Amino acid sequence: MTSRLDNPLYAEDLARIAEEAVPARFLSGKTVLVTGATGLLGTVLVDALTAANESCGADIRVVAVGRDETRAAALFGRHAGRGAFSFLKHDVRNPFPEGLGFDVAVGGASLTHPAAYAAHPVETILTNVEGSKNLLDAAAARGAETLFLSSVEVYGNSRDGKPFREEDTGALDLSTARAGYTEGKRVSEALCQAYASERGAVVKIARLCRVFGPTVRPDDTKASSQFLAKAVAGEDIVLKSAGTQLFSYIYAADAVAAMLAIVERGRNAAAYNVSNPDCDVRLADFAAAAAKSAGTDVVFEIPPESEKRGYSIASTALLDSSRLRSLGWKPRVGFDEAVRRTVSMLKCMAASD
Repeated sequence: MTSRLDNPLYAEDLARIAEEAVPARFLSGKTVLVTGATGLLGTVLVDALTAANESCGADIRVVAVGRDETRAAALFGRHAGRGAFSFLKHDVRNPFPEGLGFDVAVGGASLTHPAAYAAHPVETILTNVEGSKNLLDAAAARGAETLFLSSVEVYGNSRDGKPFREEDTGALDLSTARAGYTEGKRVSEALCQAYASERGAVVKIARLCRVFGPTVRPDDTKASSQFLAKAVAGEDIVLKSAGTQLFSYIYAADAVAAMLAIVERGRNAAAYNVSNPDCDVRLADFAAAAAKSAGTDVVFEIPPESEKRGYSIASTALLDSSRLRSLGWKPRVGFDEAVRRTVSMLKCMAASD
């Protein structure tokens, strides 16, 4: 299977991140700990930081944290031969090793797709809450800064259809097992604020909209991920609703550049919405874009109740990213281009498997 690192489009993504965030400027000589490193965003972040060492002359040490050593080896085997990279097999629900040193921590460990929420609601909550506490404790003990990766889902469903600003809240339903993801993120955000207030921690929050890109995990059951998988396989795109849901999306490389901008220039104890207005689309439009990229059709299919339990209740959830843009960040990849790039890269990697 051709590595994503050999794909010219992915190389462009990494170069764009370096151009936007210039990580060498503020992370040089530092160690960055990334939990959830084998996930969609964690993979791009690890790749971008290691690429910055080569392209920008950065001196950034990266510690990728995850539970699956086999998956990590497959993803990061090329990085493993370099002294600036190391992998730590660790479950974030346990305290971090005392001898582990780092300057910046990015908390991205979480179950992140509907099937996981439905099958493992307890683990969904505890991975977020216990994982956040353990990471904040470790960062506080080392005087390190933390970036917590939160979610648009902390807002719930829009009451008026307007994009959420950081101070807003929408309608939330706590009577489902799926609420474990939403509430796990909300409690974790509260922990970040508590550590900043009571213990003087330096912690910032990235509230991410729905993210897609070439590092999507094969087991990801989010609707957009399934659309992309069908497009790569040359199959019809299956839409399991009317597709009227209106959401904010963002391309993974843009999201990672935003995360680095928040680390560098964000205010302590502040939350920042991460979204691209050009990627505010209805679910049916996402399905149509994926189908267009594959030359296939969109078909409708009613899912079983067991699958529905993991679905979001939100029908409108848009993010206002004005606060983030005030830091000087801007997205680089529009919606149509992002879908084309993602499908193209995934096809190339699948064709050589």
